[in-house]
Formats: sequence, structure tokens, C-alpha cells
Amino acid sequence: MQTWPAPAKLNLFLHIIGQREDGYHLLQSAIQFIDLCDELTFTPRKDTNIVCKNSNSNISQQDDLCLRAAQLLQNQKVAKYEGQRGVDIQVKKKIPLGAGLGGGSSDAATTLLALNQIWECGLQLQDLEKMAVRLGADVPIFVRGHASWVEGVGEQLSSITIEEPWYVVVFPNVHLNTQQMFADPDLTRDCVPIKIRDFLQGKLADFEETQNVFESIARRQPAVERAFQCIEEYVPARLTGSGSALFAACESKQQAEGVAANCTKEFSVYVTKGLNCSPVISLSEYNHVHL
Repeated sequence: MQTWPAPAKLNLFLHIIGQREDGYHLLQSAIQFIDLCDELTFTPRKDTNIVCKNSNSNISQQDDLCLRAAQLLQNQKVAKYEGQRGVDIQVKKKIPLGAGLGGGSSDAATTLLALNQIWECGLQLQDLEKMAVRLGADVPIFVRGHASWVEGVGEQLSSITIEEPWYVVVFPNVHLNTQQMFADPDLTRDCVPIKIRDFLQGKLADFEETQNVFESIARRQPAVERAFQCIEEYVPARLTGSGSALFAACESKQQAEGVAANCTKEFSVYVTKGLNCSPVISLSEYNHVHL
């Protein structure tokens, strides 16, 4: 039995710079992890069954990315493991669903990394990243395990090292549908591309030249708008992913705790630390790999 973390992420900004012929949107974003984590416990079985139990009963079997990740890895023909490749996966959810914090994608990535070791598959990190693309746009960065500049449809990653502030993260307890958000006719799809160099050198005015294109759409939801108003009394806030969670960088843990204390009990509020390196990587055989 092994227990592994699956961290949440924040999109420090999120632009859409175009759209492919197949309908997929071309993105630009900078993503950093936070220390809010789900916990996944893996218990090898003596048969080939994969059983995934999630503490959140709202996740169906067909939508369970952990299950899909385990099945995808189980079907690989490269395993050295001579035993039966089966597993019981217990998922303890702490990252809220539908928040734009990447909980499901992170769970899938942790499953790939953990089972690659437990089943002795011997796959390289690049191999797991290629598999991750098949599970969802956010899964590869969680496999990579390092804060990254993200382009393409989420698969083009360049590792970056940036400040690791304390954040206050607010979930308005509203679930926004990702497909509906991307399909919204008011969504901005023609942002001017940003150079990674300018972003890293601080040449972009943080809340003027970068944005989250989903924010104006998300703020149509009264609870999301109230959450923004609550936080922005103290610090500027930004949406993460396609919502509905928002976050604000603070100068200290004390400031983040103070802002959090002033939030209404209507919301779920977290004080978290920004992380450039995912805690999953420190447990994996790839803790020495820098891509």
C-alpha cells in the first residue's frame, strides 16, 4: 500500500490565441502548483482488476480519470512486472470539483506516475507525458511536475521557475461546465501571443497585459461575482482555469490568512503555498529529471 499526493494548480493567466481546424483551442498560460492536494492510496491486487473508490460520490465511473489512467497504463505492453497488474485505488478528495484547480487531471497524473513504479513498467517521463495527453489537456503538466509555460492545446510545456507566494483560493461552490465555457459566444479567442521571456522578466503589467479569458463569463454567476468582490476589497483576484475558483497572491501567509478570515462562510476558502515543484515528483523515480 502506498499513498501519493495529487496537487491542485493555478493558471496565473489564461489566453486563447487561436483555434485549430478540429475545434481545439490554442492556449497560452503559466501554471503553478499549490499545496492543496488530493490523496491517492494504491494497493496492488493479485488479479488484473482495477477498482477505484472515490470519496466524492458525484464522480461516475465513466468520468473517473484515475480509472482511465490505470486502464491506459495497464494496456501498455512494456511492463517488466511478472505479477498481475491490478490495483485498488482509494481517492480522498480535497480539491473541489468544477473549480478550475485541475483535481481530476492531477489524480490521473499521480495514478500514471505511481503505477508506473508499482507495476514496474519502466516508462520514461516523456512516455507518460505522451499518454497523459490522451486523458486531458491539463494532465501532462501534472506528470511533468514542474511549473510551466503552456502552449498548444496544453501539451507544449516549458518548465519555468517563478516566485512561490502564499495564495488565498476561494471556491464559490459553483460548478462551471468546461465545454459550455469554451463554447460561449462571448469568449475571447484572439489574444495577442505573449513571449515567455517578457513574462518571466516581469515586462508585462500583471493584471493589465495578462488575463483569464473566462473571467468575464464566470462572473455572470452571482456567487462567483460575490467571491470576487469579497477578495478584491483586499487584493486583486483572478480566475483559475475555466473556473469557478479564484485566487489572489499575498505578500505573506499572515496576509493570506487575514484575507481568508474576511470571506463569507458561503464560500470554501483555502490558504495555500505556491509550488514550482509538485510533491508527487519527490516520491517518483523522476525527482532528478528537469525538462
